[in-house]
Amino acid sequence: MSNPVELAIGGMTCASCAARIEKKLNKLDGVSATVNYATEIAHVSVTDPSVDTDALLTTVEKLGYSATLPEAAPEIAEGESAADPETQMWRQRLLVSGVLALPVLLMSMIPPLQFTNWQWLALTLASPVAIWGAWPFHHAA
Repeated sequence: MSNPVELAIGGMTCASCAARIEKKLNKLDGVSATVNYATEIAHVSVTDPSVDTDALLTTVEKLGYSATLPEAAPEIAEGESAADPETQMWRQRLLVSGVLALPVLLMSMIPPLQFTNWQWLALTLASPVAIWGAWPFHHAA
């Protein structure tokens, strides 16, 4: 009988990281694992009772990645926001970038909205979008 376990994996930067973790977990006796890079979750099926979750966590951590058992989602009290700070940061970047990009799009595509030197205004509005709005993407690259 198999015992399913989910592990939250941290520190993966590419699909080959997921493949490396998956390969190492599958080398353990009685373990069948699949690692999803996008969700950062390892689905592990353990058939050998001598293999416990600590052995799985240690195996992943020896590779240089963090591994934890997923925590249960906390209950949200009435009136509280479900968004974590990272989600709020992404939402703020999206809204500010959208507000700045919309006039650039309209001026670029609708000739009656173009005036003398409108390109400078477009540059001024697009610069924060390309630098601040896209900074997490630049930093990750």
